[in-house]
Amino acid sequence: MESQCIGLAEALGLEPEIKRVRLRTPWHELTPYVRFGGRLQFTSKSSRLVPPWPDLLIATGRHSVAASLLVRRLSKRQTRTVQLQNPVIAPSHFDLVVVPRHDNLSGPNVVSTRGALNRVTPTLIRDSAAAIAWRFQHLTRPFIAVLIGGANAAYRLGPDEMQSLVEQLGAVAREMGGSLLITTSRRTGEENIEILKSGLVGVPHYLWNNQGENPYFGFLGLADFIVATSDSVNMVSEAASTGKPMYVAELPGGTPKFDRFHQSLYAEHITWPFRGRLDPYTYQPLDDVGMVAEKVRALLQPAR
Repeated sequence: MESQCIGLAEALGLEPEIKRVRLRTPWHELTPYVRFGGRLQFTSKSSRLVPPWPDLLIATGRHSVAASLLVRRLSKRQTRTVQLQNPVIAPSHFDLVVVPRHDNLSGPNVVSTRGALNRVTPTLIRDSAAAIAWRFQHLTRPFIAVLIGGANAAYRLGPDEMQSLVEQLGAVAREMGGSLLITTSRRTGEENIEILKSGLVGVPHYLWNNQGENPYFGFLGLADFIVATSDSVNMVSEAASTGKPMYVAELPGGTPKFDRFHQSLYAEHITWPFRGRLDPYTYQPLDDVGMVAEKVRALLQPAR
């Protein structure tokens, strides 16, 4: 979620000061519907919210709603507040609310995006790729970047699902004479990572071992094709911001919101479901962050 905020700040040409907040009981259970308590709402490990107040506050996540409301009030509305994702309370509590269109939220100060805001730009992925390309000179192209998430409240990624995905990935890499560049998430789990390791023996690949900096953006830059699991709107949105052929490995489960998101990108031929085959195609990359940045610039213009 933090990368969404940073991506918007970077698109505005700003270097943000990052604040992280966590709510304590009872606000953890009741926010955003109970809005009293000031700074007492936040745990002792939260970043301090003190003057001087910023011109712009970009926030996301349920815990951040209380922080946005507090800063807006204490700054006497001099701080412009931009809330990413559905804040659950009325958008009128913020200057701008940015939500993916599959949330079905509307209002005069609501901006709808096709996916999640992110940091992906041509410059970022090109530079990230250049910094790590030397590691993969022994691997053959095409490079297939594989972005693997994990089980969450909506999707299942257990040993059976991972074994099936590994078999498909191995088969397509062999068929194309290419190599897999794989990165996993904290939700992937050790058992699934072991399945990856054992299932790809003999298949040209690189599997990030969770040591050192994640080569995620470098993989996006090096990729000729991208495969991402369906459990993360962020991951799919980032991949679809590259303009590279982008395939979604569909996991069992889903929710109406996830389904609307994936079906909308399928309908626009931005992404395709992964069925064990990768074909080149072109599309206009997502640039939601550029569109939102223009809205924020207008918000920051002094009133005439």
